[in-house]
Amino acid sequence: MSQQHSATRTDPPAEKPRRFVFVLLENFTLLCFAAAVESLRIANRMAGRKLYDWHIVGEGGEMIYCSAGSGFKLDGDLEELTRDDTVMVCGGIDVQAATTKRVLGWLRREARKGVLMGGLCTAAHTLAKAGLLDGKRATIHWENQDSFSEEFPEVDLTKSVFVVDGNRITTAGGTSSIDLMLKLVADHQGEELANMVADQLIYASIRTDQDTQRLSVPTRIGVRHPKLSKVIQMMESNIEEPISPSILAKDVGMSTRQLERLFRRYLNRSPKRYYMELRLQKARNLLMQTDMSVINVALACGFASPSHFSKCYRAHYDTTPYRERGSHATRLSI
Repeated sequence: MSQQHSATRTDPPAEKPRRFVFVLLENFTLLCFAAAVESLRIANRMAGRKLYDWHIVGEGGEMIYCSAGSGFKLDGDLEELTRDDTVMVCGGIDVQAATTKRVLGWLRREARKGVLMGGLCTAAHTLAKAGLLDGKRATIHWENQDSFSEEFPEVDLTKSVFVVDGNRITTAGGTSSIDLMLKLVADHQGEELANMVADQLIYASIRTDQDTQRLSVPTRIGVRHPKLSKVIQMMESNIEEPISPSILAKDVGMSTRQLERLFRRYLNRSPKRYYMELRLQKARNLLMQTDMSVINVALACGFASPSHFSKCYRAHYDTTPYRERGSHATRLSI
């Protein structure tokens, strides 16, 4: 009886591997792509079976180059997907130029199927340009946050390492791909496997979507002074409408002269100079990453007049805002 039962018993069918389709944009960041693929490969190895499969595509289906200059042979062109596929668009530098009309059309068409769709590194820009992040929470590399906020006000931008909002996923770039993939593995196969993958990657501290991508102010400036850190945070949060040094000093319980001494001692510059550098850095990001007019860039960075903005910009970067934008456009066309 037991032999007959054994002969007629059928084993449950093996689980079909979950397929990830990586869409590489021109000048994509190699680290964010490699970190994601390696996490999946190691998950397969640790599980002892093929849990995940991946397919690498891009516009044209031939070769694509990362920002480091290395070329990659694609598995295929932008192709029709199934609803079970997970799309990961990989962006990098000059994502605006890499976000072509064909890529946008393809993303919109596939998104209508309900596909889980993610943007690694700067590819959140591509998803937002396609209208796929409207009303969603998202993140992008901190260097692109200013331009993203200006261009896509309908997206709830955060400073998180990664964000999962329904069937949309975004990461901040770099090693955040590992954090995202570990979460997806944990959700799909359990935390034990995700921890095994992290151990293999020698990834000792797994971050969640509650972690922010940038280092804390004290770590970034190399100074651990609570009042100085608070003032810098206030400056960074108030670029469009700068706060006077006297108000900044009052808010942290010191005199303007004490604040001056604090900045001179730890940062070798005045509060006014430091604040100006923050505003000019944001202005440069907007000039390089958006189509905003120079006048609107000036206003977004707290300058009352274009002439004053141009004078300050030239003193700091040794070029004018107009020439900066022109030289950037020339580099993109080469």
